[in-house]
Amino acid sequence: MSLEDLGAAVGISGPAVYRHFENKQAVLAALLIDVSRELVSGADSVIASSTDSASALRSLIAFHVDFALSNPDVIVVQDRDLDSLGSDDRELVRSLQRGYIEAWVGVLADIHPVTSTAELRIRARATFGLINSTRHSARTSPKAAVRTLLESMAMAALTSA
Repeated sequence: MSLEDLGAAVGISGPAVYRHFENKQAVLAALLIDVSRELVSGADSVIASSTDSASALRSLIAFHVDFALSNPDVIVVQDRDLDSLGSDDRELVRSLQRGYIEAWVGVLADIHPVTSTAELRIRARATFGLINSTRHSARTSPKAAVRTLLESMAMAALTSA
């Protein structure tokens, strides 16, 4: 994406983007850091407002499905361009991602108390992969049907023995 395209998308000229960001890498960093913080904050809110681990898990799944269906282009950018960040920004994003995973692992540990933390991390990451990979099919299918399917598949994956 060019800066002209980016500026046009937000209603300003391409060069005007530089009034807010030093370069394209700074735009990318702002996007990925903000999204990562949003995910961590959202997970923390979901967990804090849940009455038990089962409801927290259902709400986390719904939260992540909603994010994935609402932000498919952000997922593509993160998958494709995370390594383009400078080392400090990349480490901040990675740290936030680890925090998001650990929020899920905490809930999963209550549901699977004898399962190792390493396995719970694998379950969480695999579920993110399942949900995030649907951005292609979700564009051509009714969102409500995709949401229901993803939520039920994620719940099955995360609660199986």
